[in-house]
Amino acid sequence: MSKKLVFGHKNPDTDTICSAIVYAELKHKLGEDVEAVRLGEVNSETQYALDHFNVDAPREVQTVSNEVEQVILVDHNERQQSAEDIDEVQVTEVIDHHRIANFETNGPLYYRAEPVGCTATILTKMFKEKGQDISKSTAGLLLSSIISDSLLFKSPTCTEEDVEVAKELEAIAGVEAEVYGLDMLKAGADISDSTAEELLSLDAKEFSMGDAKVEIAQVNTVDTQEVLQRKAELTKAIHETVSSKSLDLFVFVITDILTNDSTVIAIGDQSNAVNQAFGVELTDNQAVLNGVVSRKKQIVPPLNEQLG
Repeated sequence: MSKKLVFGHKNPDTDTICSAIVYAELKHKLGEDVEAVRLGEVNSETQYALDHFNVDAPREVQTVSNEVEQVILVDHNERQQSAEDIDEVQVTEVIDHHRIANFETNGPLYYRAEPVGCTATILTKMFKEKGQDISKSTAGLLLSSIISDSLLFKSPTCTEEDVEVAKELEAIAGVEAEVYGLDMLKAGADISDSTAEELLSLDAKEFSMGDAKVEIAQVNTVDTQEVLQRKAELTKAIHETVSSKSLDLFVFVITDILTNDSTVIAIGDQSNAVNQAFGVELTDNQAVLNGVVSRKKQIVPPLNEQLG
């Protein structure tokens, strides 16, 4: 049996990295040769989780077809978010919790998409279904993913199932989710050493919305003004990204994990879609979205409705 690679989306977040590691572990337990890899740098939040549970990050790759013929996708399915040469390999499985878009295969595959807040919630169920025990470190990575994607259970994407699974994982991991989770999120919110370009790529995803090419980047913070002090630098970098990628819209989302509000900076020919989608008025390319924290549930759908 030839080896497969398992990986999440570009600009990986905690769910992407941890889900790849955990699913590779499950596959090993089932006798399959699967290696977890990543499509970008490990951010500070994810590194905090990996360090806390003494797990090494997967190695980074730029392409996959030079190594394997078959791959498994976790935490994404849209091709523009995946490996550059994804069309040159066979996707045999997808484990995801996002919308399905811009995705097709030449043959049948195992596809599991559930309307939960985190891929890790699905993977926890899969361990149980396969009769496999979850170790302390694995539980820690799964719990970290749920905390990250749900913003410590405050995001509207968080379901009762995510909360129940997190409680089970909390007991196995031996941590208090509220205490550990806040420390982890704060570690990810420390952006003092990041360049503008790094901030825009820490957690960025590209979307096709109708004929529009849209990129939405998000950072979490405990002080929105600290980020906005760098607005001139960020705006310049966004304009450069829009130009280099021929984007119709770039939305930079600054989410305050303490207030659960977001401030957006929107640039591009389709920036007016932000006004229409959220009922706001961009002033100097900026607006506040009260109560908005989730890209998946609160930002992508209304923008897609305007542009799709």
